Amino acid sequence: MKFCIIIPARYASTRFPGKPLADIGGISMIQRVWEAASASTNHSGIAVATDDERIASHVGAFGTAIMTSSLHPSGTDRCMEAYEKSGFDADVIVNIQGDEPFIKPEQINALVAMFENPQVQIATLKKKITAEEDIDNPNVVKVVTALDDKALYFSRSRIPYNRENDNDPQYYRHIGMYAYRTSVLKEITQLPPSSLELTEKLEQLRWLENGYYIAVAETQWQSPAVDTPDDLEKARLFLAK
Repeated sequence: MKFCIIIPARYASTRFPGKPLADIGGISMIQRVWEAASASTNHSGIAVATDDERIASHVGAFGTAIMTSSLHPSGTDRCMEAYEKSGFDADVIVNIQGDEPFIKPEQINALVAMFENPQVQIATLKKKITAEEDIDNPNVVKVVTALDDKALYFSRSRIPYNRENDNDPQYYRHIGMYAYRTSVLKEITQLPPSSLELTEKLEQLRWLENGYYIAVAETQWQSPAVDTPDDLEKARLFLAK
């Protein structure tokens, strides 16, 4: 199974402009993501997809940057353009967000392994929720899966809902790393926004509504993502532990 890794990285974040270039322990966040991704085994190529020359110039010192349009509505669309420009030969494209500096290469390998099942079109990750306050936190996306690990639904709400309160369900958070069969990535970037997607503001619901098979592998690792300057301080403390 040949796979490549694309890391979408925008400069113009509303909550944290210039985020990919933020310093974490003497190394930029985007370089930390690159180094973690590079440690995964047997990838056929890795590139940062960006719409900003400052990020491209910085990445050029240690890796490959591909300039993409500034008009893409999501990282998924940016991944598709970057792959088409990259010259990579891959059956599967792995999308790692540029604000996940502490991902584990084992997580990438787990995503790619899901495609040993020929039915799988898209793969992502989940982790058990251990903090009660996360279950009803709309910023923590939940996922429920079938017995064969196929995604049934993603939601910002508590799912499943314990109606009689006589059960002790396990809740899972969605970890937003994705991998796609190359042909599938091209297809899903052509789909219009769907009703469920617009309601929950979750892009993956568009794929479910259109019948795509999303496999979900369980991971034991949840790295702190960096969405705001406050998150950056938490990341620095996390690194110092």
